[in-house]
Amino acid sequence: MHDSHTKHTGPAHAHAAAEAPLHGVMAEYNDEHAIVAAGKRMFDLGYRDMDGYSPVPVHGLDKAMGHKRTKLPMLVLAAGLVGAFSGFAMQTFAAAVHYPQNIAGRPYISIPMQAPIAFELTILFASLTATFAMIGLNGLPMPYHPTFNVPAFEKASSNSFFLCVEATDEKFDVANIREAFESTGALAVYEVPE
Repeated sequence: MHDSHTKHTGPAHAHAAAEAPLHGVMAEYNDEHAIVAAGKRMFDLGYRDMDGYSPVPVHGLDKAMGHKRTKLPMLVLAAGLVGAFSGFAMQTFAAAVHYPQNIAGRPYISIPMQAPIAFELTILFASLTATFAMIGLNGLPMPYHPTFNVPAFEKASSNSFFLCVEATDEKFDVANIREAFESTGALAVYEVPE
């Protein structure tokens, strides 16, 4: 129940294919439940350098593959706090140090007066950090990725789900990974060249 992404004829092609560096071995599944179960199975077998590709967000896939939480929420929180502090600090410096004005005995530093600007800077810093940190942490822009070498991978944006064990994994062995993927009910298994 497996397929190869290319067909080779003759011993010269087989020898060249055997020597070509691989990015990994990838399996195709037809629904999100199958890929989550496969991710958990591969993790239980000791594979750690895996990635999943799907046309829709798949709840639980990252956990099944053993991926840790992203740093993005903490970065956004830190940026928001810096924004709030900056808003209050900027206004405090302007009102109490740089240009103090005693108007009808009102205090130089007024939290209610400063809250709207501090709130706006909190949102600005947090949203810009969320946008650019997400782009950076995802390695974008990425005009090329080795998975594009598998013709069937174009279905990852429409109706198929793919799980790839990468060659950087300590237990990487094409035959063992192929056998493990086939035991999970994969529709097809592909070798992914670099």
